[in-house]
Amino acid sequence: MMIRAKVVFCSVALMLMWTVAAQAGTLYLSVAASMTDVFQEIIALFSETYPDTKVLPNFASSGSLAKQIAQGAPADFYVSANTKWMQYLLENDVIIDSTCRVFAFNSLVFVGDPDTDISELTGITSLQKIGIGTPQSVPVGQYARQALEAAGVYQSLVDTRKLVFAKDTRQALLYADRGAVDGSFVYKTDALLARHAKVLFTVPTALYDRVSYPLALTVGGGAKDEATAFYEFMAADTVQAILVKHGFEPAD
Repeated sequence: MMIRAKVVFCSVALMLMWTVAAQAGTLYLSVAASMTDVFQEIIALFSETYPDTKVLPNFASSGSLAKQIAQGAPADFYVSANTKWMQYLLENDVIIDSTCRVFAFNSLVFVGDPDTDISELTGITSLQKIGIGTPQSVPVGQYARQALEAAGVYQSLVDTRKLVFAKDTRQALLYADRGAVDGSFVYKTDALLARHAKVLFTVPTALYDRVSYPLALTVGGGAKDEATAFYEFMAADTVQAILVKHGFEPAD
């Protein structure tokens, strides 16, 4: 029995060693959906310098990602489309405070069919279906709600059931691009990806908080050389150029 127990113990130990070895050199990124194209390009560039590091990105709404991380999902590096969800993780002791910084900015626009006769925020009350990210978890929806409330039309849109909620900004864009809604609130950078929908108007920036993108290392990521290397890589001039290329405004 003693010999069998030792054999079982050794087998378990070897399995644990193999598991750790398999994870070595793997970098887990949790990134706001509106940064999908930017980070795919950044990851490709990073991999040229660090070919032995396997990068696994997870793109979704900032709120969904933050909740996943707080519940223990693997994540070494987090990018949010607003400061709210970064603060949420800071309060849950998941993020290294000293690594948190805003690295980019964006703005809000309304897209729809080019023939739609609407050019200002208050005019959307004449539409029947309006795409918007779910305000409770999707930053682009939170910004849009702020603007609509400031314009005094949000509650009337809710009461008349004109709002069509999306899981992230890309889905809101898809709704407008396919004609499933009369128009959608999306980021300016997402509007560049539309095939059919066009920007009908830019939402006045005075009506909502500045669209800021903070990034940070998680507590687990701070202990990994791969994550630290990626964090430092994000400050490179080449990364700033990628942000500009995709329509973002780099932070100083």
